[in-house]
Amino acid sequence: MWWFQQGLSFLPVALVVWSAASFVFSYITAIVLHHVDPLVPYISDTGTIPPERCLFGIMLNVSTFLGMATMYVRYKQVSALSPEKPRILRLNKLGLRLGWMSCFGLCIIANFQKCILYYIHVLGACLTFGVGSIYMLVQTILSYLMQPELHSKDIFWARLAVFLWSCSSILSMFVSSVVLYSGLYGQNLVQKLHWDPQERGYTPHMISTVSEWSLAFSFLSFFLTYIRDFQVKGRYCSLFLNSPVWCSRAALDFMGSWTCFGWS
Repeated sequence: MWWFQQGLSFLPVALVVWSAASFVFSYITAIVLHHVDPLVPYISDTGTIPPERCLFGIMLNVSTFLGMATMYVRYKQVSALSPEKPRILRLNKLGLRLGWMSCFGLCIIANFQKCILYYIHVLGACLTFGVGSIYMLVQTILSYLMQPELHSKDIFWARLAVFLWSCSSILSMFVSSVVLYSGLYGQNLVQKLHWDPQERGYTPHMISTVSEWSLAFSFLSFFLTYIRDFQVKGRYCSLFLNSPVWCSRAALDFMGSWTCFGWS
């Protein structure tokens, strides 16, 4: 059995691989058709003009579904392992709400392109990355509180490092974007898809685009830390049996481990 076939670990794997593929395929299509510059364009710019816009939209919509499913499984897992810890349960519910808000923002990004409905697109980006970063913080706190029931300190430190990575990317992107769109470097830069290195504003533009790519991959890296947690082993079953959770043995042969589903 492959490692991604254990438990429900295929969910975060599918989310990360599919989302990364959506960025890469849209980027390659946009570059081949000369719709954007090869050197680090905005992610959104690679999904602005057809046909890459269609590819970008449909693939991110699938990523939205995978993200919601992954977050829900994480929510049920934490609930199952901490049925009598009110603080953890409250944080867990908050995390699910924040996570799904972030996924809704991703759906907005997928369907409202930057060059067409800019402010709605920005709203989606704020939900995806802003609220999504708070979701990462909540999950990092949960990781700290749930040692050693679910995982070791290494996972906590890994999630904390990725969270700080995302925060630094957000700060860098915000500052460079404010400078770029302040009016000092011209008007209507939102519609601009091609940049010359000699142009004024090229430096803050590059800082902004690199920060956006860095932010996107920090999110993907965070979900990679779920793989170990989702490889549910039989050693957890005693914990699950003492909580309002149904453990199905029917999936044992299929996934090689217990699959647990909560009712609340």
